[in-house]
Amino acid sequence: MKGRDVRNQTAKAAVLVAAGALVLAACGTNKTESGGGGGGQASCDQSKGTLVVGVISPLTGELSALGKGIENSTRLAVDQANEKCAVKGYKLAVDAQDDQKNPTLGAQAATKLSTDPNVVGVVGTLNSSVAQSVQPILAQKKILQISPANTNDTLTKGKDFATAPKRQFDTYFRTCTVDSLQGPTAADYLTKKAGKKAIAIVTDGLTYGEGLADEVTKQAQKNGAKVVTREKVGEKDTDFSGVIAKIKPTNPDALFFGGQYPQAGPLSKQLKNAGINIPVMGGDGIFDDKFIELGGKDGDLATSVGAPTESLDSAKAFVEAYKAKNYKEGFSAYGAFSYDAANAIIGSLATTLNGGDWSDSKRADLLTNVGKYKSGGATGEIAFDQYGDSTNKVLTVYQVSSGKWSAVETTG
Repeated sequence: MKGRDVRNQTAKAAVLVAAGALVLAACGTNKTESGGGGGGQASCDQSKGTLVVGVISPLTGELSALGKGIENSTRLAVDQANEKCAVKGYKLAVDAQDDQKNPTLGAQAATKLSTDPNVVGVVGTLNSSVAQSVQPILAQKKILQISPANTNDTLTKGKDFATAPKRQFDTYFRTCTVDSLQGPTAADYLTKKAGKKAIAIVTDGLTYGEGLADEVTKQAQKNGAKVVTREKVGEKDTDFSGVIAKIKPTNPDALFFGGQYPQAGPLSKQLKNAGINIPVMGGDGIFDDKFIELGGKDGDLATSVGAPTESLDSAKAFVEAYKAKNYKEGFSAYGAFSYDAANAIIGSLATTLNGGDWSDSKRADLLTNVGKYKSGGATGEIAFDQYGDSTNKVLTVYQVSSGKWSAVETTG
């Protein structure tokens, strides 16, 4: 799902982000309605028309808390860009498409966005399985895609990413880190810091969960721990009694769940009710307050990309601006990464056009400029390597304590 990385926070980065959030006086004070949700300035020259930043994420359904954080953070970046006349001659707007974490709906969303010649780039997706269906569709039209949340390594470097990495799509980038780093981080904490030696693995069978579980398994075994069983549940399952019955005889002292919070929360609760009172750990897919609401208990663990947003000097301006918008939903785990992704699209677009006109012929130049993009962002310094992956490798381990997530270790 979700991939995320981040941070060497510097005062310089904080200043850059704060500056980006300001409404420049040169843009005047009379606001016109912006497709991004308001904030366009009447004194900006928008005579060339409207360019669109697309969003593909789950805006409804069980992962909507994460998906809406992605959408809202993108809208914030677009509004701020309009306020400071970031792309000369153009107004920016947002077209948000709901994939409901479904690859088929994701493909439909990508097809719809790809028919609009004014779509300059897309922020998304949340789920790595959805990304697999979206990537080729956007790539066919040379439409830039930057994910704030996909963490599966194969999306950028292919199935042989560990031994023979090969870039899959030159249109695809991400602002978060990858599971080949997240998995070992989780396994190291579970085995070395928490001292767990007998680990049960459960996955939801999807791309993100399976890939992350594979990385955890390899590192846990390398550290001398034993994977006592590996089971699979359905992504829509709510009753886990069957898999719990298989796990119980193996006597695990921890369980790692490769998947997302709608299943992980109830699984944790049902394990405890069945007398298996062990910590459940997952990746960024379970790092949300919804996990706790659904049954996650004190002692459960999660890794997530980047450092805690609220702790970053570089994210202060983003957090304040987001709160000032009074969005119904919080920015959640990927908001700051989405904000940085949108700003990478917008900043690279401004460089590409440099006062000129947008056309399909500009797409190749836009991709080149994103590859060269470097700027201070909410999550730290934003830049991409030769595969389109973020150069920021920061990860954080969180633990549920007194009913809330608390950061216990940040690495990278």
